[in-house]
This record gives sequence, C-alpha cells and structure tokens, in this order.
Amino acid sequence: MRSVLSVLCLTQVTGWGIVFFAFALLSKDISADTGWSSTWVVAGFSLAQIVSAAVGIPVGRVLDRYGPRVVMTAGSVLASVSIVLLTTAHDLTWYFAAWTLIGVSMAGVLYQPAFAALTHWSGENRITALTTLTLVGGLASTVFAPLTAWLVEDLGWRQTYLVLAVVLAVVTVPAHFFGLRRPWTPQEHSHEHAPRTIARSRPFVLLVVSVSMAGFAIYAVVIALVPLLSERGLSTTTAAWALGLGGVGQVFGRLGYGWLSARTGVRGRTVGVMLAAAVTIVVLGLVPGPALALVAASILAGAVRGVFTLLHATAISDRWGPAGYGQLNGLMTAPLTVSAAVSPWVAAWLVAPIGGYPPVFLVLAAVALVAGALAAQTGQKATAERVFTVKAP
Repeated sequence: MRSVLSVLCLTQVTGWGIVFFAFALLSKDISADTGWSSTWVVAGFSLAQIVSAAVGIPVGRVLDRYGPRVVMTAGSVLASVSIVLLTTAHDLTWYFAAWTLIGVSMAGVLYQPAFAALTHWSGENRITALTTLTLVGGLASTVFAPLTAWLVEDLGWRQTYLVLAVVLAVVTVPAHFFGLRRPWTPQEHSHEHAPRTIARSRPFVLLVVSVSMAGFAIYAVVIALVPLLSERGLSTTTAAWALGLGGVGQVFGRLGYGWLSARTGVRGRTVGVMLAAAVTIVVLGLVPGPALALVAASILAGAVRGVFTLLHATAISDRWGPAGYGQLNGLMTAPLTVSAAVSPWVAAWLVAPIGGYPPVFLVLAAVALVAGALAAQTGQKATAERVFTVKAP
C-alpha cells in the first residue's frame, strides 16, 4: 500500500501543479500575448472546472468497476495532449475547446480518482492515507509555481506549457500505468446500499447540498481574502502573507483530522466543521484589525479549509462504506466543484451592491451557517424506505 500512496503523492503534486496551478502564473501572459481580455482567459479555466464536475459523475462509475489504473492513465495521456493543443490556440474557439478537454482530463488525474483508490485499498487506514495524500498534494503550488515562473520568463507561456506537458506525461503516465496495478475487485453492496438507492435518499441529497454550500463559502474566501484585507488597510505584502499563512493553517487542519475523526461522530463532525467555517468567516468580516488579529483569523480559516478537504473525501465512506464510492463521490463532487468555480465571481459581483468585502464575508458566513443546519439533518444510512420518488414527466 505504501507504494501506491507514494505513486499517488507524486502524481497529485505533478497533476495539480501543472493542470491547475500553472494557469495562475500564466494567465496574464496568455492575455498579453493573445490580446484576449483577462475575463475570457479566466473563463476558459472556469469552463474546465465545470466540465470536470460533469464528467466526474460517469468517471465515478468507471472507477467503481475498473479501478483507478485505467482512469488515471487515460487521464494523464489526455491531459498532456490537451495542454499541447492549448499551446496552439490562436482564437478563442480553439482555446475553449482545449480547456474543455483539459476539464475532462481533470476528472481522471486529480483528487477524485486518487481518493477512490485510497478508500478502496486502504480500508480502515483510509484517513491516514488520505491525510498524507492531501498534505503532500498541498505542495503542488510550492513546487510548480516557482518552476512555472522561471520557465515563462525565458520561454513565454506557449513553450512553458509545452515543457510542462512533457513533464506531466513523463511523470504521471508510467506512474499510473505501472504503479496502480494492484487487484481491483468491485465491492458488492446490498440493494439497500446500492449507489442508486443512496443517491436518491434524503440524507445524501442534503449532504450534497450542504457540502456544496459550505464549499461555496470556504473557497470564495480564498480569492476574496486579499481584497478584504486591503479594504481593512493592510498592505498588499501583509495581505499576501496572511493568505500564505492560511495555507500553513490548512496543513495543521489536515494533520488534526485523524484526531477529530476518532473523537466525533460523522454528523457532528460535519456540522462542527461547517459552523467553524461560518465563525471564522464572520470574524474576518467583522474584525477591523489589528493586522495580527486578521492574520490569525486567516490561519484559522485555512485550518478549517484543510479539515473540509478531508471531510469531503471521507463523507461517503464514513456514512455508507466504500462500496460505490467512486460513483457517489462523483455525484457529490460535481456540484461542489461548480460552486467552488463560481464562488469567486459571485463574491466579486456582490461587492458593489452590498457595499464592500466585509458585508460579502457576512453573506458567505450565512451560507456556511445554512450548510451546517442542513448537514445536521444528514444521517449515516440511506434505506429504501427513505428515498425520493422520481416521477416521470
């Protein structure tokens, strides 16, 4: 099992660093080189995330049946080819087509299939394995942000993406093909715990809605934090440090998840994390200073974000076991990914009508609070007697 975890740690750092984080360094160069507005440039990246969310649902079914080796190897190949196609884009139609393919590949190379692999193969040790994976995965920006910045200075964005595509192919394709060869036996489940039955149950629907709402609030804060702190009078440098230290808080949050999981029930843990998110967001929205207090609040918000990642990764298996994890996690991850993709846009749009970032943070806190209230109504089992009836139109 250690070899599989090592492979996934390597490929998640590489995948996140190239497929996801490199864009943050290259978006301005893309806009400057092509003449496209930053809005259109970023829209391509957002499109990829939305496509990833939609594709993640059928990918989850494939994961349950065939395992991660096929999915992640194919995803790595597609990601590498798609990034090469992106470098040849000279009009927006080709640009968006390339990002659409990258979005498909995201569903096969990022956390969803890796979580499914560790949940299936690690058994009772899945929390330790998932914690390790997300801790190492958090280093993706640390490794690839400076590498991407160094490359783009001399090569430009197109050549930089070509180099990164080669790195992605050389590292992840053989790692997934040769490193994920463990036997994969689809896990049997009773009719009562069939994925279709669970997916139609009231507890599952409420869980999906609550996780998506909490993710909306939590991930909006990441993007809106620097503008908020600037409104509070902090310098850009201090605000950047606050955001960076929030990443440190995220690491500590993930390290503490095993302790939290051992001492709390699944429903209480879910509600508690979402309420903690609401509290930290309220503090950021209400406390005007000093800078040290705002930085401390940012660290706490980062810790909650770190815990939330593992809460999402274990939400299905903690309630209904590992059988059908890929399909159910895909159903839960799809709206969460969409909400995370649109939340920064919504937060920025709200600034003008409600009068600045502090009120926006209070709105986000209210969203997290409602998410906690909905999570309080989620149970640990979904039986055939507690499912939504879907009527034909």
